[in-house]
Amino acid sequence: MAQWQELLRLDSVLQDRVRQLYEGQLPREIRHWLADWIENQDWGSAAVDENKASSCFHALLGHLEELWNRSVQENNILQGPDFLGMKHYLVQHFQDKPVNLAILVSECLKEEKKILTSANPAEFCSNPGMQQKRRKLDNNVAELKMEILEVKKEIKTLESLNEKLDFIQMTWQNRVENNIGLAHSQAVVEEECLKQANLITQTKQGPLEKSVQNSVAFERQKNMDNRVGIIRGSVQLMDQAVKYIEDMQDDFDFRYKTLQSRESSDRNSDMMKQEVTRLQEMLNRLDFKRKEILSKMDVVIKEIDDLMTSQLNPELQDWKRRQQIAAIGGPLLTGLEQLQSWFTLTVQSLFQIKRQLDKLAELVVKVTYESDPIPLQKPQLEEQVKYLIYHLIKSSFVVEKQPCMAAHLDKPLIIKTGVQFTTKVSLLVKLPEVDYQLKVKTTFDKDLPPGRVRQFFILTNNTKVMDIEDYSNGCLSVEFRHLQLKEKKYINGTKGNESLLSVTEELHSLSFEACFTVQGLAIDLETFSLPLVVISNVSQLPGGWASVMWYNLLTDEPRNLVFFGNPPPANWSQLSEVLSWQFSSFAGRGLNKDQLAMLGEKLLGQHASCGDYQVSWSKFSKENILGKPFSFWMWLDSILELIKKHLQPVWSENYIMGFVSKEMERALLKDKEPGTFLLRFSESHLGGITFTWVEHSDSGDVKFNSVEPYTKNALSSLPFADIIRDYKVISDGVVPENPLKFLYPDIPKDEAFGRLYNSQPSKVHPYLRCIFIPISELRSNANTTPCSSQSPEPPMTPGEFDMLSEQLCFDIDTMSSPYSE
Repeated sequence: MAQWQELLRLDSVLQDRVRQLYEGQLPREIRHWLADWIENQDWGSAAVDENKASSCFHALLGHLEELWNRSVQENNILQGPDFLGMKHYLVQHFQDKPVNLAILVSECLKEEKKILTSANPAEFCSNPGMQQKRRKLDNNVAELKMEILEVKKEIKTLESLNEKLDFIQMTWQNRVENNIGLAHSQAVVEEECLKQANLITQTKQGPLEKSVQNSVAFERQKNMDNRVGIIRGSVQLMDQAVKYIEDMQDDFDFRYKTLQSRESSDRNSDMMKQEVTRLQEMLNRLDFKRKEILSKMDVVIKEIDDLMTSQLNPELQDWKRRQQIAAIGGPLLTGLEQLQSWFTLTVQSLFQIKRQLDKLAELVVKVTYESDPIPLQKPQLEEQVKYLIYHLIKSSFVVEKQPCMAAHLDKPLIIKTGVQFTTKVSLLVKLPEVDYQLKVKTTFDKDLPPGRVRQFFILTNNTKVMDIEDYSNGCLSVEFRHLQLKEKKYINGTKGNESLLSVTEELHSLSFEACFTVQGLAIDLETFSLPLVVISNVSQLPGGWASVMWYNLLTDEPRNLVFFGNPPPANWSQLSEVLSWQFSSFAGRGLNKDQLAMLGEKLLGQHASCGDYQVSWSKFSKENILGKPFSFWMWLDSILELIKKHLQPVWSENYIMGFVSKEMERALLKDKEPGTFLLRFSESHLGGITFTWVEHSDSGDVKFNSVEPYTKNALSSLPFADIIRDYKVISDGVVPENPLKFLYPDIPKDEAFGRLYNSQPSKVHPYLRCIFIPISELRSNANTTPCSSQSPEPPMTPGEFDMLSEQLCFDIDTMSSPYSE
């Protein structure tokens, strides 16, 4: 027997306890008329799980809707239960917090069981203190459930950090196990995991990254979800209200026509008068309901308008800004699926209101009267709905993937003529009524600024049809994968007057157009890519990337193609963060505050300590560094390329100090053990790395020795770690030896670089191999900065040196380096 049926058989005293249980908490009618359905749900699980609570809540609303429809079909609205009123009550009191309903019902069901138990004297009297203990236990359980909800939120945050830590541990475990010579593998793993865990918890975010992360805060998303959900719920209730009005009108129409069909002789009877009075009451009620639904529609439409203006459009602009930041190496771009959900639910609500207005127009055709509110208010409401649909769909047409060449995925928005590039556009709304033959046409430089010299056109097919992708949540998108630019030819081979801007400062745009038709509404769609830089030679790539960084750092304007006519300066605090992103994106590890401080000194001099100091575009990218034939950005970009192609493992291990002045270098090394060295990037060469080591003479003098920088030419022949291992110098005829002992501050060389060594010492061969032997010679009268080889070549390995010593017929000490000064 159902629990509620057992309660109905209790005496009046116990039934009064049940009444008190629901009084002021939940209408008893809901418990009575939905008894079987309520008792078959798992309210205990729903009380501690928000998702299950929401599922139960909406299932309950759906069940009430079915019962209401059945009452309408059976013409039992007045005599039967008010299922529609029950639904309105639940929506009004529990829509925002379905879990509160789950907790309430769960506790009520438990209390009902206690009341049933107390009705059995034998069971009740067997342990008089049992009821009090159970009540106390139930209270504790309720408190525990609320605590569990809070703990679950904390667990989600911790899980993301644990995933990062597990990945780091697995990565380093594999690295260590692959190097059999490291017996202390477990210690290395633990040490590295501790280091990386501290890095995760202690890393300080820059101002740009903080602003990006704060803009997608959980609370803001939750608020949006709630508002969109409330609007959807209100629109669903309006559907029921319109259906109710239709049923009322059908009833009125039937009675009215029945009355008209009666004999004229019967029209003065008392029954006829009563029927006329009843019809007038029905018409008054119908008029009230029409005014009520139109008023609700007006409220919901205004709520949608406010949602779009105050939250949805700002969220879209925020996503576009984060797309700019991600394009120049910032945090990964997320949130598109969430935007798709918000746009889709909102536009579906608007189309549903439009259908409701159309339905009201149909009702007017059947029944209308003087001062009917529908003909008066419907046109204005319909115009508002169409206006909102138009602007919502128009703004939902976005460039999901900015133009990018396949060979340079890490540097989007730079296009080389004659090279294919890809881009992707999407529609953030999912509507089943859409004609899927939605053609998108792309045009290059649709609105070119006046005075622009170079002009281009798309060489390949520039029209494609949007389609639904499996992973796009049913939204339309199209990807252009084989676009290619070609420069227009000029009459007589001349372009006219030369532009004041350089090639990499000229900005271009790619436009996308389509015509969207749905439910009789035709909407012209148009969107644009972020500004592009077009180059004709890969040597222009660094300059182009500087322009892309500068633009997307300093403005969120989508199409300011004359930006570099008067480029604004950048704050060093912002610029330094973007520069660090370049190293984390291209080289695998960003820059620390000391490295950024050295870069600031190099660029700004004494103003480096001022984070708000303004850096001009010219000083960053165009003007040469004092005494050097290259600009600051060209120097930094050459270092990025060197790391990416030749120094990635050493840089990732954090063994390269990199950016440190010569003065600071000597200050760091002077008190260290002889043979202590550090690695830094050359300030005088483009894309060069050098190492400096310290020596102490017998008289106590400190000497610093630096090797001529290694560039890509030397590093293409031998890995840098092997060069560190095999490096030799000769001094006063002494047999060459490796002076490098400890990586700064005090890490044994082989311990630091052992896992990175690639080539092994050569085996003895029957024939003498011809090799180059670059040897730095330190003479007794040399100053503290030794002469270094003019063009470093890969040094010989220890095995090759031993073999050479044994087989050559002359003393190696008498041999001088052809590269030494």
